[in-house]
Amino acid sequence: MGSMTSMAQSPDFSGTWKLNNEKSTLFDQFSLAPSQLILIQTADSLMVEKHGNFQGQDYVTKDKFSLDGKECINAGFMDSKKTSTAVWSEDGKTLTILSKFPTQDQGEATMKEVLQMADANLKLELNAASQMGEMAETYVLDKQ
Repeated sequence: MGSMTSMAQSPDFSGTWKLNNEKSTLFDQFSLAPSQLILIQTADSLMVEKHGNFQGQDYVTKDKFSLDGKECINAGFMDSKKTSTAVWSEDGKTLTILSKFPTQDQGEATMKEVLQMADANLKLELNAASQMGEMAETYVLDKQ
């Protein structure tokens, strides 16, 4: 029969998700929290459309991540390129997206996003680091 562990059922994050401010842990005025996430997941890719407002500016970003652990390139800030890998945990319950992109001062910023289901909610833990320092936020999103 073979082992069942390789068939661990990963969650399907697809859907339109709205930030639940009360349940989320945000980083003061520099929060990177999206107000809405639209996720489309297939067997081998995850499309992430983020809607948000950063320091008064509305934005929409669209990223496509390959779910086989291969490096993928998406548009970063200010015409830069963002390089990411998305990897499922061994139990198939969490997806970790690691991204790096250049910063304005010729440095590099890294971002780690961990997605998982928390009951009926989507939970996204963000850790970002650059020369400016580090920040951590936890977003809890309600399905629309």
